[in-house]
Amino acid sequence: MKTKSISTIAILLFIGFTIQAANKSEKIKVNGQCDMCKNRIESAVKSLDGVASAQWNKSDKSLAVSYNDKKTTTQKIQTSIAMAGHDTEMFSAGESGYNALPTCCQYKRDGNRKSNFHGVTANTSGKVENSGACCNNK
Repeated sequence: MKTKSISTIAILLFIGFTIQAANKSEKIKVNGQCDMCKNRIESAVKSLDGVASAQWNKSDKSLAVSYNDKKTTTQKIQTSIAMAGHDTEMFSAGESGYNALPTCCQYKRDGNRKSNFHGVTANTSGKVENSGACCNNK
């Protein structure tokens, strides 16, 4: 009986460590401006299989994400964000995705952005950083 209990505990500990080893947390820089951006960014990430949580911080433009690295990768996460119209540290949103953002969500873009997953970049200039139309970015 005692041996059976010890074996059961050992198996449960092994399973617990295996599950925990698959979970990964990291912070990713993601450009955005307001609460609408926050909702869009978090929704894009949470829609991926394997993502446990995603929280974008407007102040420091960072996304704290926890995910199962057996089901998804940081590349997939950042690709999903870029497809939603927001630049990350790894990928830039396509011109059409960025231009589809509401005016108040269009931030000043760096002319030296990284190529996105299709190898396409486009320099932009003169985009409105914040019109105040839908967000308070003070």
